[in-house]
Amino acid sequence: MAHGFGGERTWRLPAFAERFAEQGLATFLFDYRTFGASEGKPRNLIDPFDHRDDWLAAVDHVRSLADVDGDRLGLWGTSFSGGHVIEVAGRVDDISAVVARVPFVDGPRTALKLVRNGGTSYLKNGLVAALRDLGRAITRRRPYYVPLAGPPDEFAILNTPDAVEGIEALIPDGESWENRCPARIALTIMIYRPISWASEVDAPVFVAQAEEDKIIPTSTTDRLVRKLDDVERIRYPIGHFDGYRCAPFENLVERESRFLVSHLFD
Repeated sequence: MAHGFGGERTWRLPAFAERFAEQGLATFLFDYRTFGASEGKPRNLIDPFDHRDDWLAAVDHVRSLADVDGDRLGLWGTSFSGGHVIEVAGRVDDISAVVARVPFVDGPRTALKLVRNGGTSYLKNGLVAALRDLGRAITRRRPYYVPLAGPPDEFAILNTPDAVEGIEALIPDGESWENRCPARIALTIMIYRPISWASEVDAPVFVAQAEEDKIIPTSTTDRLVRKLDDVERIRYPIGHFDGYRCAPFENLVERESRFLVSHLFD
């Protein structure tokens, strides 16, 4: 298990891990490099290709452990990592089950939705900031940071109406949140398309789709479902950030637990 776009493992994911553990599922929950308890600089660098490599390393690590059954392995991802688990399952043999919640699977189409939401100023600000940050990376200078989340009338990578409140609701009491990331993600996200690996996935996949999602285009989830060979998709009347707490959490974690148990236990 790992979090989504700019998220850390402590942000409500332990609640899922604990419920899975109650069902007898050993759960390995990790932070990406440059985030949370993991090392790496520059901090808060969102790089989908580094994330993918971290996932591959996590799979190898879990399979090396003597006290778990590495032949029965499930992947759980949400939002950005909902796409990562699709690609990893396409790359790695013998994955037994995949849970992809509100999955980000098509960078260009998702970016287009954010541009449509934010208008031409969002596009201009994003491109200028990303190029400035890439220039700094090439010359080995400190990154140019931009807000990760913000209100609709301000520039941020995520500036949907529910972004700031949705993320802040995940953060445990007493933890601080550095609301920024290197701006280069505004460009690198455009070449990240986990959906291109969907036809390679042999494992059964559970897709949880938020019908009121303001970030993930419905069309990308529909295309993902069509490309997967063995898939169960359930639509929930919630927004992108609503599935981590209260009744939506209870509904989702119960359904995901049943799915994982059914495919990981003989």
